[in-house]
Order: sequence, then structure tokens, then C-alpha cells
Amino acid sequence: MADTNSGYFIAGSTFSAPPLAPGLYVVATPIGNLRDITIRALETLAAASVILCEDTRMSARLLDHYGIKGRRIALHEHNERAKADDIVRRVAGGDAIALISDAGTPLLSDPGFPLIRALAEAGQPVFPIPGASALLSALVVAGLPTDAFAFHGFLPPKAGARANALKSLRDSRETLVFYESPRRLDDTLAAMAEAWGERQAAVALELTKRFERVHRGTLPALAAEFADSETKGEAVIVVAGAAEAAAPDAADWQAALLAAMADQPLRAAVDAVTEQFGLKRKEVYDAALALKAQE
Repeated sequence: MADTNSGYFIAGSTFSAPPLAPGLYVVATPIGNLRDITIRALETLAAASVILCEDTRMSARLLDHYGIKGRRIALHEHNERAKADDIVRRVAGGDAIALISDAGTPLLSDPGFPLIRALAEAGQPVFPIPGASALLSALVVAGLPTDAFAFHGFLPPKAGARANALKSLRDSRETLVFYESPRRLDDTLAAMAEAWGERQAAVALELTKRFERVHRGTLPALAAEFADSETKGEAVIVVAGAAEAAAPDAADWQAALLAAMADQPLRAAVDAVTEQFGLKRKEVYDAALALKAQE
């Protein structure tokens, strides 16, 4: 029988956890289904001298389910900077400490970054224990390109700041991934539809849980579907990137160049047309020299 302070159990069977080397262990935990945890994560949590939890009450459900008895300390956005120096000292003194968030992979829109930075600056070891992530779970079922994507976490809650953030991402070509709370989901989808138009998107809800579902469609269609509706749990919104702009018609930009050269110096005309049509300056400059030679 394993020691109750360094073991865990699965389906009634008890297992001992091997000792850990000193360091901070960033442990991914399930985002809904408690079975989505790795053996290595269980061993790490069971053997850690301390488990840093975003909310000890939330983490208790997982830890108690697997019989993990280790000491639990709250580490959240309001105290993580104040606690960082003490944790660095403990790791330097030989402690093995685990960091978990309420669900998923820590630091992804969750606390932990100041602590990781402090440990890195102190030259202390940090180990990733990979596992569940709402970001990746939603991305792989969205039906949108995954070869290039960008995660932007939560958008600003205020309408003006949110609109500015969406405007800044208008030309991003990669697939875009966001988290959103259920109470702001309808407003966010409406703002995305207004900013980006008929792009394909997906909204993933209750991932890994009994009522898991993924809604796919254009942004306007999804905005209409979720308008004034209530949802439970955080949503993940995945949006197609901007389409590649069509190359400007040569006749159009060359006509604009000819008109610009009529009342501007050649270099100024070239710069103006290059910026207006998004062209390479050399291409426009060569065309300007050819037009000038025809005069």
C-alpha cells in the first residue's frame, strides 16, 4: 500500500508516486472529463510537496477523486507576484512544487506567468506536464485550418476596446482562437460579424463534458444563433483568418500611376501608388520608368 501522502488511486486501485526532482511542475488538468488526465500528471501531483491551485476549492474535486492528499496553496492573479519569491526560494532549496489551474493547461488565460518568469530568471528548473487544453481541443474539431493559428485569449469586455482589438486582427491570415465567457458570447459574436463579415467560424461549448457541442457556420449566422441566448461554461471561438487579397488589376494601378506622374515627381508618384495598391515598390518604379520613356 502506497503512503497516503505520495500516492493516488484509480478505480479503487492504489499506486505509489515516484519521487520528483526539485523544480516547478506545470501540470495540465482535465477541462471537464476527469478521466482526461495523464498517469504522469497524477504521479506529479501525488509526489509534489505543495500543489499551487488557482482555486483550492475547484481543484479539490479532481484531487479528491484520485485520492491525492498533498498540501494545497492558492496561487491566483491577485497573489502570484507576492508569492513568487517564496516559491523560487523553496524550489532552490530542493522542493518539487506542482502548479495547476482550475482546468486545462496553466498560463493559457490562467495565472502562472509571473512565477515562471521569476523561476527562469533565477535559473531554477520548470517542467511541463502536458495534457488537456481547451484551445487545442476546440481547434482540432472546428474544421478550420490548423497549419497556422494564433491564440488571443479573452477579448476586452468593453465594446469600444473589443472593436479596436478585432480591427487590429482584420488582416491576420492565420486561424484565430479566443476564449469567451457565456454572458458575453452573443455580444462578441455580433462584434466579430460586424468587424469581419462572412467568415467561417466555430463555437465550442462544454468540451469533453456530457453536453459537448460544436456550432459551425459564418460569423453572422452564429451571431444570430446565439443572440440573447444563455450558455454554460466558457466558450472557445475559432475563426478563419483573412482571405488572401486578390492581386490588383495591372491596368488599374498603371492608370493610377500615369495620373500621379502627371502632377507629382516620379518618386512621389511611385510611393503613392505602391501604398495605395499594396504593390512592390520595384515593380511600380520599373513601370514608371517605362511610362516616362514613352513620353
